Amino acid sequence: MPSLVVRFAACLIAAAAAAPAEAGGGPLVPRFVDETEASGIRSVYAGDWEYMVGGGVAAFDCSGDGFPDLVFAGGTAPARLYRNGSERGGPLRFQAVESGVELDRVTGVYPVDIDADDIDDIVLLRIGETVVMRGLGGCRFERANEAWTFEGGDAWTSAFSATFEAGSAWPTLAIGTYIDLDKGAMPWGNCAENRLHRPRVEGGRPARGFGPPVPLAPSHCALSMLFTDWNRSGIPSLRVSNDREYYKGGQEQLWRVEPGKPPALYTEAEGWKSLRIWGMGIAGADLDGDGFPEYFLTSMADNKLQTLADPKPSAAPVYKDVAFARGVTAHRPYVGGDIRPSTAWHADFQDVNNDGFADLFVAKGNVAEMPDFAAEDPNNLLLQAPDGTFVEAGDRAGVASTRIGRGGALVDLNLDGLVDLVVANRWKDAEIWRNTTAGAGHWLQIRLADDPPNRDAIGAWIEVRLADRIIRREVTIGGGHAGGQLGWWHFGLGATATPQVRVLWPDGREGPWQAVAGDSFQVIGRDGPPRPWTP
Repeated sequence: MPSLVVRFAACLIAAAAAAPAEAGGGPLVPRFVDETEASGIRSVYAGDWEYMVGGGVAAFDCSGDGFPDLVFAGGTAPARLYRNGSERGGPLRFQAVESGVELDRVTGVYPVDIDADDIDDIVLLRIGETVVMRGLGGCRFERANEAWTFEGGDAWTSAFSATFEAGSAWPTLAIGTYIDLDKGAMPWGNCAENRLHRPRVEGGRPARGFGPPVPLAPSHCALSMLFTDWNRSGIPSLRVSNDREYYKGGQEQLWRVEPGKPPALYTEAEGWKSLRIWGMGIAGADLDGDGFPEYFLTSMADNKLQTLADPKPSAAPVYKDVAFARGVTAHRPYVGGDIRPSTAWHADFQDVNNDGFADLFVAKGNVAEMPDFAAEDPNNLLLQAPDGTFVEAGDRAGVASTRIGRGGALVDLNLDGLVDLVVANRWKDAEIWRNTTAGAGHWLQIRLADDPPNRDAIGAWIEVRLADRIIRREVTIGGGHAGGQLGWWHFGLGATATPQVRVLWPDGREGPWQAVAGDSFQVIGRDGPPRPWTP
């Protein structure tokens, strides 16, 4: 019997042969066309001190036509919703519409179906009161704090994630905060308190709405949060990435959040190692096919790619950094000649060339005018090769903008099977690029349709079997920097034209493997075969 090493090497060789590639070798470099001017999007993340962080964008379908719409945080300007008017495969076209989201002081935007009516709601992070907005359909929203007994508080909110705890009728929302608004003159060591909003319980039974917020103390100036099942236990934990610029004695955090129990931090005695970075964003993906997610953590010149030291279901949370070995340190600008360190914000793993390997986008930009860090700081687009290493292609792909980037979204905006790119910028217009890559591989886009209360099956895992291996994706809400997306989950298939798909549902039920056509949209429910969908 061949050894594991020999079999793994054979898989890599087969994958490399099947994956779309450049003529001279290496991953196929995608081609993006800048359509900012013609798109109709005119959004600037404005503001000074209190808006140095944030500036997110949310991508989700609020109109019901399957095409992702966009909401931008505006800072001191009103948040804006742009309805997607693109035609399938055509140029990217959007129209600003009055929707009810036009609040000022918004730092971040995340979609989540809170009330299980199959219409996405949104959470607006703000300087001041956090506001949950109920989706009414047709890209219209109304304030729901009072109706849903959500205590929005008065804080500098900067991070968000959501999960559905077993037995609950509503989601659990994690809200991350930054510096105490009352201590702005002396911010160091004055991080405000993060909080967990769990569903109400009345008479021992789940009830509609949210209970009083539960403190997540200690809090260390959170800039990104992600509920994720890091050890495949079936119960997601909460990762929190914190900005060491302002905390004293803090670190990155992993919270155990179990139904019916108070949240508790994983400790050093349990294997959680102290890590202190300028934590700004989190992106998760199973990059090595072992069934456990890796995590990319953005920072200032110190980006990390963490992988479990001992990946198995009973693993302790012991992580090692493989950013250098994989080629994703992304610590300095790669164009323009500036050798000062980079500043990284939003990060996202998506397969931009459909070769079956998740690539990594990182939005870059100086905090303001920090002299020790690069002023001209291009966004990264790092392409993954079959051997698990990454190569920079942002300049060749056409997305190496040096505007002051913050939030972003990699999402198929015109439903042609290629992932497009949106980046929100501080003090300058947002940018949007259409993916026009020729020779890309096959693709598949999946939307899950679960039973209430978790209609989008948050916490599920989608597995897609290619000719030579299985690729996986955890369905999450959160992470990135100040914005997220919900809707179609995109998979590149390489040369596989007819993949098999199964869903591992949040309650542990394993769906069957089912063959589907590549280059298609599929809606998968708990019962019955996948349902093809056509725009």
